[in-house]
Amino acid sequence: MRAVVQRVSRACVRVEGATIGEIGAGLMVLLGVGVDDGPGDARAMAEKLAGLRIFPDAQGLMNRSIQEHGGAVLLVSQFTLHGDARRGRRPSFIAAAKEPEARALYQLAGHTLESMGVRVAYGEFGANMDVELVNQGPVTLLLDTKRAF
Repeated sequence: MRAVVQRVSRACVRVEGATIGEIGAGLMVLLGVGVDDGPGDARAMAEKLAGLRIFPDAQGLMNRSIQEHGGAVLLVSQFTLHGDARRGRRPSFIAAAKEPEARALYQLAGHTLESMGVRVAYGEFGANMDVELVNQGPVTLLLDTKRAF
């Protein structure tokens, strides 16, 4: 499971012009599910996101997690995170999981975050979405449960 994590002052996702998910300060997470991912990956990703210390403490150092800082997570599915563009000009997406497994693991990651006390807003799985965010810092991290990077 892969994620692009951005610390944001606000973020929202729209489908056909209607806002379906919106947060203030928190984390914008683009989440990609791979063909070799399972429930353990979804839980591990949620735990990593909940505990990731990228919010400032009283001294301005990145020492606080979303759980300590407050705020929310906007979780948006993005199969293209498993795109492979190393050869040619057209990415291959064979490493990206397909329905219904991908949806189930995406939802499990979100529900696991919620069970840890983190408020989660969602994109619409499989939809063509417009995502808007204000990256605060800027802070952007790449996560991979298989530790590919």
